[in-house]
Amino acid sequence: MSYFKYSRYLKNKYGVKTYKIPVNVEVNCPNRDGNLDYRGCFYCGENGAVFENMEHDRTVIEQLEGLKDDISKKYNAEKFIAYFQNFSNTYLPLEKLKKYIKEAASVEDVVEVCFSTRPDCISDQYLKELTLFIKNNNLDINLSIELGLQTVNYHTLKNINRKHTLAEFIDAVMTAHKYNVSVGVHLILNLPGDNMDDVIENAKVLSALKVDNIKLHALYIRENTVFAKKYKKGEIEIEDMEEYIDKVITFLEYLSPDIAVQRLLGRAPEDETLFVNWDKHWAQIHQLILNKMEKIEFKQGSKYDYLDGKALNTFSV
Repeated sequence: MSYFKYSRYLKNKYGVKTYKIPVNVEVNCPNRDGNLDYRGCFYCGENGAVFENMEHDRTVIEQLEGLKDDISKKYNAEKFIAYFQNFSNTYLPLEKLKKYIKEAASVEDVVEVCFSTRPDCISDQYLKELTLFIKNNNLDINLSIELGLQTVNYHTLKNINRKHTLAEFIDAVMTAHKYNVSVGVHLILNLPGDNMDDVIENAKVLSALKVDNIKLHALYIRENTVFAKKYKKGEIEIEDMEEYIDKVITFLEYLSPDIAVQRLLGRAPEDETLFVNWDKHWAQIHQLILNKMEKIEFKQGSKYDYLDGKALNTFSV
């Protein structure tokens, strides 16, 4: 197998086919409600990532039960992850998250709760409280987080209005590890201002931090975003598809083979989207990446030779 797929990671962890069920709850983001800014990240649409989710007025249990059977039949899944996907879920009050965890744990065959969030919405006290809540209530469920990093280039983070730097991300990962909380990371490999050196550094930093899994995205342009305005003015030039494919492969060559890969590029709603995946179906581009991997006899981690002194030709104590 050319790369360590997330499906295999979950099979290794839970023993059976395990699949995520998206859960949509009413939540905001500090980069949108004025805590940090009102504009949000310059690429982020007004609805975040809910275009495939149920409405948030349905309970967590209703959403999980409502989607579980269909996902089980479609993907032959036996276990499930309650995936709180939209915006910054750990920005919610702690008591709400405890309630959501308890509800998810009450649904049969749900073995994990995953909260998607920002690095600056993670604190030691927060994760301590959540992990203690799970333990003290004897809940048979694991906790994981997915952090929207997008790039390790702190100049680019500033230019896309993330309102956090690399330091907050490193701190969040270290805090999660302290409480044995699994960590996933989202990256956009073709952000304006990033080059192949940034792609390689993404892989190196994530490998050094020993994150559990990663999710890759290609930049898409949604209406009513700052990037949309820039795109219309010709101020943003998106590299061609072949360049993105090369970035994916290079990133994975430098990535530790122990880090699972959720996806090689993302999907986006077609309505109110100015650019997405070079007007091709995501599966078509995914196959092109796999074809090139096969052609070059690709192997994840083939250039993972830079940690623990391995970058030196000779190293003696």
